[in-house]
Amino acid sequence: MDGQSGTMSPKAFQAIAALAKEEAGLVLTQGKATMIQSRLRKRVRALGLTDVDAYAKFVTSREGEAERRNMVSALTTNVSHFFRESHHFDLLRNLAFPALIDRATRGGKVRIWSAGCSSGQEPYSIAMSLLAMSPELAQRDVLILATDIDPNILSFAQAATFSEQQVAGITDAMKKSFLTRTGEDGKYQVNAPIRRLVRFRELNLHGDWPMRAKFDVIFCRNVVIYFDPQDQAALWPRFHAALDSNGWMMLGHSERISDSALNLFTSVGPTAYRPVQAVPGTAQVKR
Repeated sequence: MDGQSGTMSPKAFQAIAALAKEEAGLVLTQGKATMIQSRLRKRVRALGLTDVDAYAKFVTSREGEAERRNMVSALTTNVSHFFRESHHFDLLRNLAFPALIDRATRGGKVRIWSAGCSSGQEPYSIAMSLLAMSPELAQRDVLILATDIDPNILSFAQAATFSEQQVAGITDAMKKSFLTRTGEDGKYQVNAPIRRLVRFRELNLHGDWPMRAKFDVIFCRNVVIYFDPQDQAALWPRFHAALDSNGWMMLGHSERISDSALNLFTSVGPTAYRPVQAVPGTAQVKR
């Protein structure tokens, strides 16, 4: 069997699926076998292997441990847009950001986490929203932590250079304020004041979280949908513990808090949540 043109064997699929689950919590069903094979072909060629079956044997061996990050990177879906699910930004601009801006201008700290930041559009959108409301924040103690499991996509995000198509979701006013044309095929560079607010870090959500400070806002959108129900359920208490008692949490449009954690959050809008104690007199999340 030629894994670059034929079909990956069931044994190879099972090995890769099990490893992806162990390393990153990714759930890969048999129906995704063709997609998996397609995404791994570049790694097969890069390593000079014959096919995906040989790759599966290598990556699950002791000698292939270092390759596992590349495997996860190849299998991770990186789809992002500026101001994606804009209702979250509208809600934060109206209800959350004014108080955070006031705190920062008085000398306090503001901490926001973009978990699963992908190619960077989400954290940069957050930074643009804040500086559009208060340019002074560029000189204040405001930090947006942007994390992802994929080191390759983080390198792209840190470069902060996007095509004309990729910046389509940004208003003309924000483009003028926060982007500069690079002269390279019409690409745009995110300006330094925005970049300085964002700190990128590699992080596996299923591993240890080294952050100790609480976050005022957590974005974790279109991430947990790739995890199985048990892994999702394990994450909600951890997010709750990382969130300030008056904080805000945003999920993807098809994601919901697990039943086991409904007592921790209350819904304040479409896929927008707060810790229960942040909203006096409210009950737990209702579906």
